Amino acid sequence: MWQSSPPGSIYDYIRVASFSIGPDGLIEQWSRRAAGLFGMASDEVVGKDPVEAFMPAELRPDAHRRVGEILDGKEWTGLVPFRIPGENSVRGLAEVYVMPSETGTGERAALCIVVDVRALRRIETDLAASQAIFGQSPFGFVLFGKDFAVVRANQRFATVFGGEADDHRGRTVEDYLPRPEADRLSATLRRVLETGEAVTDLQLVGTPPGAPGRRHWSMNLYRVHSGSGRPVGIAGLATDVTQRHIAAREAASARRNLALLNEASARIGNSLDLETTARELLDVAVPGFCDLASVDLYQGLLTGEEASPASWGRHHQESGTGSAELRRVAHASAVSDALPGVIPGARAGEGAPHGNTGPPALGSVHRYPFHSPCAVALRSGRVADVPGDERGFVHSTLAVPMVAHDVVVGLVQFSRTKGSEPFGERDRALATELAARAAVCIDNARLYRREHERALILQRSLLPPGDPEAAGLDIACRYLPGNTATEVGGDWFDVIELPGHRTALVVGDVMGRGLRAAVAMGELRTAVRTLALLDLEPAEVLSALDEVARGLGTPGGGERSDGFGAGGGAQWPSRAAQKSREADLSEVYLATCVYAVYDPVTRRCTFANAGHLPPVVAEPGEPAMLLDVPPGMPLGVGGEPFEEVEVELKEGSLLALYTDGLVESRDHPLDEGLDAFRSALAEPSQPLEDVCDHVLSSLDTRHGEDDIALLMARIQGLAPDAVGDWRLPRELRSVARARELARGQLTAWGLDDLVDTTELLVSELVTNALRYGEGEIRLRLLRDRTLVCEVWDAGLVQPRRRRARDTDEGGRGLQLVGLLSAAWGSRRTPRGKTVWFELALPDGEPAAELSVEQLLSMY
Repeated sequence: MWQSSPPGSIYDYIRVASFSIGPDGLIEQWSRRAAGLFGMASDEVVGKDPVEAFMPAELRPDAHRRVGEILDGKEWTGLVPFRIPGENSVRGLAEVYVMPSETGTGERAALCIVVDVRALRRIETDLAASQAIFGQSPFGFVLFGKDFAVVRANQRFATVFGGEADDHRGRTVEDYLPRPEADRLSATLRRVLETGEAVTDLQLVGTPPGAPGRRHWSMNLYRVHSGSGRPVGIAGLATDVTQRHIAAREAASARRNLALLNEASARIGNSLDLETTARELLDVAVPGFCDLASVDLYQGLLTGEEASPASWGRHHQESGTGSAELRRVAHASAVSDALPGVIPGARAGEGAPHGNTGPPALGSVHRYPFHSPCAVALRSGRVADVPGDERGFVHSTLAVPMVAHDVVVGLVQFSRTKGSEPFGERDRALATELAARAAVCIDNARLYRREHERALILQRSLLPPGDPEAAGLDIACRYLPGNTATEVGGDWFDVIELPGHRTALVVGDVMGRGLRAAVAMGELRTAVRTLALLDLEPAEVLSALDEVARGLGTPGGGERSDGFGAGGGAQWPSRAAQKSREADLSEVYLATCVYAVYDPVTRRCTFANAGHLPPVVAEPGEPAMLLDVPPGMPLGVGGEPFEEVEVELKEGSLLALYTDGLVESRDHPLDEGLDAFRSALAEPSQPLEDVCDHVLSSLDTRHGEDDIALLMARIQGLAPDAVGDWRLPRELRSVARARELARGQLTAWGLDDLVDTTELLVSELVTNALRYGEGEIRLRLLRDRTLVCEVWDAGLVQPRRRRARDTDEGGRGLQLVGLLSAAWGSRRTPRGKTVWFELALPDGEPAAELSVEQLLSMY
């Protein structure tokens, strides 16, 4: 079978040609390769002297002699320079092998074989360079055939995979790489061979024979062609990048750690709640740092014990029974839910709670055995390694104590499962840093919670105890303090009983938050109670309260001074004292307050407002409305008078006083909150407690952002038959008439046991009104939870109790009133004054008689 030389054969590279010389010494045959070598076609040289055709002139004499010897039958081999046609200055060098031959007629001829010496030298140089590059390369060099078997490999490649370079001929990629990697490389080789597109930096992972671990290689692949351009295989250059991979992994780990620390700074400690802070730590750590994690805090810290934090862990330091009690407050997992029981500390005697073979449940209280890694970490304050679980799922766990200000507050465990890298030294440092940051936040939260609880105790101690009661009013109230994430506010409310079965209703709010606001609220509430007992008008109460509030913002709480003493001499304070005074003056206490006085006899309520939200009234069958009470300026501003508004309320009406926390939040403007509040009072006839609950549940109060105070009262005026009201002329017989009217009214009420005492005291008050008062006299008896007697006149002089001398004939009436009544007093009215006394209703027991000492005290 005839077969032509394939393109790209060795002859193409070494440029071999042939021609023949006839008996006459002229060129007889001229091959195509000779034409290509010498650059002359056959019609240019056939029949011509070869010496004259392509040899330089200076060599022609000797060349003719050589040709003659060849035709005489001699063989000859030598180097012959030749001129390249068209290039006068360029000469070639050919190695010529001349073999004598004979023609068919027996004549002498010659066959010449010519090789281009330049091509041979170039091939020799290329081979030497190729061998140097291939053999001396520090990188693994391998040549794959078109069947993807190794055709040639250099010694560096053999050094990695064993044996000599020639031993690798015929091997495939499956002999060097695991199945997934081998399949990936085979697919890449096929793509390079088919498309001719080179592939750079192909990452491969494998384990060479005898190597301690996996190695990483970067491989560059390109298709190799013959001289004619025909693909003959794929060349591969492999570089060991294991160290680079390790360095890149460490750099990535460092970047990840820095990112985790940055995230921890942003996310941990946003809440002042201990459990929330623990969950924030785990949100950062899982899955960015570990697969599983849990947080245990000392039980003493969570219960708010006042003992030193160091004493929480003292139990397991001094005794050998185990750690102090801890509570599992947070747990996070990034693994499958199919493995619910696998969490840190699951091996008894190592990391598990004392006396338990499994992990503690979330919220459970437990102890760690004394010699367990977790207890050792808590005791020493250093990171400890916890052995993996028996099933091999968790293979690496760090028990990291949470240390804040050299005090251990708890323990966090970070775990990695099978398939993740075990923890290294860099990871231990990061775990310690994460735990420390969370510990500081937790300790700060503990300190804040302690102060918050103290402020809350102070705040609640200043609120009215139990359910307030008042004559002619059904009262319900709610107070909701902000959560632990917000500071204690200065909201307060109060219900104060006034003479004549009247009631003062107060709601206020000190601007600002914290313990100082709570203290200011307590001072203002005390001042309100004191002023209310003076029975001043609502506007007068707020005016006096404004002075008190302004006094709270001055040094020592006293009046503002100009720096001059009472004697008129200048008393210049020191510079330090001046700075302290300026700092104190910067603490300006402002508060809003609404003060209302309700009279159950007339069902009239008088309001005065100091910058507070308006009261809301819901009458039966009518929509709730805001009362138009002039707002006035907040307490502490000063300089502006307060106005009063008197409103008559219908029987069964609902009156609501409240603070802004009920109707205002960051997400809802005040107008929306007020409208929602009015809508929530659409059914005022329901039980008052239910109305309060409905208001709080239906309004979007965003409870926790601010304190909420709500005081609601349903109007229930005194029945007409519970009031006795008479006007008496200014004459002596009015005393007897007053006694007669009192006796008849008490008898009608079934209060016979109080007749004698009431007659005596009414006689005293009416007598005083005749003697010291002015104008018409008015007598009024009120029966509710107690009996109240009031005597009105137009005089402005207030009665004053005094001790009568032995020689005095009078002056003992008010002493008698004070001894026989439960309470007594006087107050100004728009047209004079009112003197009153109060008696407790009989409870079936005989009334106590005055002792001898009490009677003698009047003399």
